[in-house]
Amino acid sequence: MRQAQHLTLAALALSLTPAFAVAERNLVPTLDRSFDVCPDRPAEPVWMQEIPLRQAYQRVLVQDIYRAQNLERVVEIGNCDCATRFPSWDAAEAVFRESYASDERWEMLQSSDAYNRRANAARTAAQAICDAAGNW
Repeated sequence: MRQAQHLTLAALALSLTPAFAVAERNLVPTLDRSFDVCPDRPAEPVWMQEIPLRQAYQRVLVQDIYRAQNLERVVEIGNCDCATRFPSWDAAEAVFRESYASDERWEMLQSSDAYNRRANAARTAAQAICDAAGNW
């Protein structure tokens, strides 16, 4: 009886294998980014995309600066068009290079935390503005 149950389970598992393989193939991630909102947003600077993994905290800091600047700008001017919400990366890069590029890793992590707090403080108001504009 037990052997029959094991054979039945084995047969079931083998019959489902092709279905799992198809489902798995459909879940392959892609590096191509597409966005529902503001699809023409500027790409990150090349140096950020090519940064070594051990220095990824630098990229994260620039991303955090960018996010905070943009959400604060949306709230400040009360406008959430795509150019306001997703401008070029120049301003965030400039802040990073002028204020943080020579910092130690732990200092950059603290700065990232501070920029995240700023972005989160502006997020609710920015979301209301962007929802009304259809850009959230």
